[in-house]
Amino acid sequence: MKFKLGLVALLLAGQALADVFIAPDNQQLQYTGRIDFADRARPMLSWPGSSIEGKFTGPSLAVKLDDQLGKNFFNVFIDGDYSKPLIIEARRGSATYPVAAGLTPGAHSFLITKRTEGEEGGTWFQGLELADGGALLAPPPRKKRHIEFFGDSITTGMGNESPDDGPDDRLRDKNNFMSYSSITARALDAEAHITSQSGIGVTISWFPFTMPDFYDQLSAVGDNDSRWDFKSWTPDVVIINLLQNDSWLIDREKRLSPVPDDAQRIQSYRGFVQKIRALYPNAYIVCALGSMDAVREGSKWPGYVRTAVDQMRQLGDQRIDTIILPWTGFGGHPRVKQHQANAAQLTTFIRQKMGW
Repeated sequence: MKFKLGLVALLLAGQALADVFIAPDNQQLQYTGRIDFADRARPMLSWPGSSIEGKFTGPSLAVKLDDQLGKNFFNVFIDGDYSKPLIIEARRGSATYPVAAGLTPGAHSFLITKRTEGEEGGTWFQGLELADGGALLAPPPRKKRHIEFFGDSITTGMGNESPDDGPDDRLRDKNNFMSYSSITARALDAEAHITSQSGIGVTISWFPFTMPDFYDQLSAVGDNDSRWDFKSWTPDVVIINLLQNDSWLIDREKRLSPVPDDAQRIQSYRGFVQKIRALYPNAYIVCALGSMDAVREGSKWPGYVRTAVDQMRQLGDQRIDTIILPWTGFGGHPRVKQHQANAAQLTTFIRQKMGW
């Protein structure tokens, strides 16, 4: 009997020290991005920059994820320190990732962001674990400004953390948080949706689907039948930065026969922009291009963007403009310093146009 009582005491002590589980459907968790809530107990993150944010008490925090392919990476920022993310390299399947320990007493904040994109698969969020006695607090207020980006690998941030003289296709070096898109959104204190896919184009991509096939999906994992509800979130500003892959595949790789003429290229691009305008009649649309070699000296592609915008203006659309992000001559995907320069230019442009 004495042994049994001792065993019960140990079990009770273990329960008292058990972690506090925070379920994914907790109303104090703040989600941002096109996130699939078909199962509220297992929301799926697939788009780059998708995020989960909140505040909590207690000395520790762990994140539970179920990754589809074991290829995704996430940032976790504690207490707003963006200079020192803890990087989660998600394993395939369900796992728990400790991300903070030894925190001081009192309230703390966390921000989880998806570094990678849909081609790395989706990730089901399974909740958080706090230390015994910890609690989730009310989240920060949502940002009032909204920006949506439609783009390719540049907008995603492919290779932006690679060394200048190294390969830029390693998954761990892809970090949407330090792409021009996310940097611009933070500079403008805006909530961002990043609707991008490396390799995608408007007329042709490096795979069978194009942005006009892809832009309306809820899930970013390949070409699929999921549908995003555009009425659920409305941007004030839309940035469209496409055509880099079209320029390579049409002019360099000669993948289309017959080769589209200038008018057909402009018409294809304008058709997609008009789809976005139909969805967001009041948004300020910025048709961007850059900063890779589609904007090199002598390239016709910036002119296609400008002409398409001019045509829409002639049809009465006055809330649309163009910005060209300059190519530095660097042969690979832009690195962080180039993204920062692009973001500074774009941020200034939007502030002038929107009065922000």
